[in-house]
Amino acid sequence: MSKSDQISLKEKVNWPVFILSGGLLLLFVLLSIVKVDMVKHYVDIGFALSIRYFGAYWQLLLLATFIVGAAIAFSKYGRVRLGNPGQQPDMSLFKFIAIVVTSGLGAGGVFWAAAEPMYYFMEVPPMHTGIIAGTKEAVAPALAQSYMSWGFTAWSVYGAISTIVIMYAHHHKGMPLKPRTLLYPIFGEKIRDSIWGTLADVFCIIGAAAGTIGPIGFLGLQVSYGVNSVFGWPDTFTTQVFIIVALITIVLFSTLTGIEKGIQWLSKANVVMAVAIAFFLLLFGPGGFIIDSFISSFGMYTSEFISISTFRADQEWLGSWMLFFFGWFIGFGPLVSLLVARIAGGRKIREVFLVVAIIAPLAANFWFTILGGTGILQELKNAGSISGPLMEGGLPAAIIAIAEEMPLGFMMPFVFLILTMLFVVTTVDSMAYSISMSVTGAGNPPKMVRVFWAVIMAVIATILIKIGGGGIGALQSFVVIAAVPVSILMLSLLWHAPRIAKEMAKAQGIIEENVEK
Repeated sequence: MSKSDQISLKEKVNWPVFILSGGLLLLFVLLSIVKVDMVKHYVDIGFALSIRYFGAYWQLLLLATFIVGAAIAFSKYGRVRLGNPGQQPDMSLFKFIAIVVTSGLGAGGVFWAAAEPMYYFMEVPPMHTGIIAGTKEAVAPALAQSYMSWGFTAWSVYGAISTIVIMYAHHHKGMPLKPRTLLYPIFGEKIRDSIWGTLADVFCIIGAAAGTIGPIGFLGLQVSYGVNSVFGWPDTFTTQVFIIVALITIVLFSTLTGIEKGIQWLSKANVVMAVAIAFFLLLFGPGGFIIDSFISSFGMYTSEFISISTFRADQEWLGSWMLFFFGWFIGFGPLVSLLVARIAGGRKIREVFLVVAIIAPLAANFWFTILGGTGILQELKNAGSISGPLMEGGLPAAIIAIAEEMPLGFMMPFVFLILTMLFVVTTVDSMAYSISMSVTGAGNPPKMVRVFWAVIMAVIATILIKIGGGGIGALQSFVVIAAVPVSILMLSLLWHAPRIAKEMAKAQGIIEENVEK
């Protein structure tokens, strides 16, 4: 790195944010090394308190975010073009959708897609009463509940309204591309150097980093299990480290090529591979069952949308399932929104909403039907064929068992291991980019900052795997705790986003200046 680059890097990095966010993550690791059981104990307490006191708030927040986003998008304000005046989109719509979908799904695109519907099929969610688990009648509730976990309201926190505020403050008011910019409508210019801005950045970075470290660790564990099942490789720490090193090598290559090539190429390859698998299974697998199940399950999801979204009768179940996923989406929300804002320049509010809150969840739901539905059909034909491995070996065992029963079952497990790697690589690359924007405020953060965050997240994941005893699981639960301050940060967007959209609509001549209603 040249001297000029060093000066630029020193000037760009917000060191208080960098040190606090990185330091707190390292403190978590050090405490886990010393006494992982103690860490897990206190994280479990924090998790339970978060679910108890903020669960209902999260359900209403996600629902309100989707409704407000839809109201803006389908009103006259939806025609507002985001970004610099006269700016046109920098990338094709397909690439834009690919980045949003793959960054949002992550490892869930394979392991949860296969396992979550099966869990609900074996134990019907409590809001669907009178249905016997493991029967044909349990198929629609199982898939409908997984649609809710990864549905319209959950995805809406990835930029349905936050992108409006971020892009307005950045392009029109000169604010940096940082989570603190979400507070600009409240604090104005003062948030640029405020302690509240620093805390906002730190909480959002920790939530996203913890949520990324977890999938890296689980990737090492799960792919190690997979290659042991498929190729007979030893399922050891050495294999797990090798897998994580391979992942980070791909991420670093992408980092050095920039967002215009690396992330776009990875996302496109990810989507193309998933679409190819989907068409293959529709044509040569249980295509009729998949389509029928999607239509009937999506009908249940939409017809019972409000009742499922606001279900509160079983706190223990909510904490283990729906609110766990909601907390994850909230924890990732601001950083994914930053990424969306970075690549959405020149697009209309309506386009951004449709991609983030409609197209992405629909794609996720159909993908869950392809994998989860295929597994459910296999379970219906041969009870225990999928549920048995799932209960014994966890998430990776489910996808391996499902893949082995597919057409070309001798090679499909390997195909899904590659797809899982692609999903996680894309998420790590995207989050390293977003975290780097958060500590620098730059739309094109220095490559060394991106490299640092990608490597440090991989190193932390490796250490937690080595520690064992629930370190990775504790970090996964910690994301839900981090969602508490992040969700408070997002509340004001519900009334500021419509106001800002109206202001931009006036500036762009979409509505008359004197129109007040």
